[in-house]
Amino acid sequence: MVTGSVVLDLVGRIGAVHTGDTVTVPIEPHDSEESGRIIREWCTRTGNELLEFTGWSATVRRGIRGDPLAGLSADHLPGTRLWMYTNFDCNLACDYCCVRSSPQADRRALGIDRVRQLAAEAVEAGVSELILTGGEPFLLPDLDELVAACTDRLPTTLLTNGMLFNGNRLERLRRMNRDRLTLQISVDSATPEGHDAHRGARSWQRAVAGIRIAHEEGFRVKVAATLPAEQIHELGPFHDFLDSIGIERDDQVIRALAHRGNAEAGIELTVESLIPEVTITADGVYWHPVAADHEDQLVTSQIFPLADAIDEIRRRFIEHRVRANAAAEWFPCA
Repeated sequence: MVTGSVVLDLVGRIGAVHTGDTVTVPIEPHDSEESGRIIREWCTRTGNELLEFTGWSATVRRGIRGDPLAGLSADHLPGTRLWMYTNFDCNLACDYCCVRSSPQADRRALGIDRVRQLAAEAVEAGVSELILTGGEPFLLPDLDELVAACTDRLPTTLLTNGMLFNGNRLERLRRMNRDRLTLQISVDSATPEGHDAHRGARSWQRAVAGIRIAHEEGFRVKVAATLPAEQIHELGPFHDFLDSIGIERDDQVIRALAHRGNAEAGIELTVESLIPEVTITADGVYWHPVAADHEDQLVTSQIFPLADAIDEIRRRFIEHRVRANAAAEWFPCA
């Protein structure tokens, strides 16, 4: 076992037992000195107790504070969902697009071969859902093949602005698996004014029409809205509107505007402040989809093997959580 995997192994085993129970993890002899240092530091910071360390194994008792991933819901654990940016070009040029997509943006397509390999490796890595986004994926002539590569393996969500459901693109939509695919369409307001101000004239009307087409074709539809943080708590009329067009409450996704990409304002999101969602682009592996065009959240340019990329994100996330837990202990608030 390589040193970088020791803490991941401990977290997995400690998380499966009760306080006071013990677990034992194997250690490679050639790596024992560094593994010992990491395990002792991890136990000190997380409140677990190192009972025995040999050149071959370490035995740890779970403490009251448990492991650094405690408290996260199952769908928030890094690696549960895998995001893929199919492309970066778009038919819109939204003024707050987090990855600067537009008609002028380079496509930077992920491509069918990589999507197939990612979908296959995702199953082996324990991923439970695939999410395809862009750019605008419906600009791709082989989108139905990309989607099929994903839905053949796992339940999949496809993000779109919903404006291109006509002609050949509508035929591609009709070839997609309704039982395994959810469409997520962007709508930012209950009336055209708020939406069109950021996304372009008549974009609200066409997005709402796209929702109706998707429903008529038998797809489950989610709606995602991007709003300034101060508007997040004033959503009654917006929810009522979404109810009226057949969007279930659990399928109404409201997110705050992030200060990323084209946005001139919004909440600041950093690696330290974000629970990671493993995100793949043609350029590499990123911490989170909201920053998949920003160097500060590039984890590695090596996409494969996917399991290694997921392990690296988990490792870094655990380190952040351990440091946060340690800081809370050193500087208690009460």
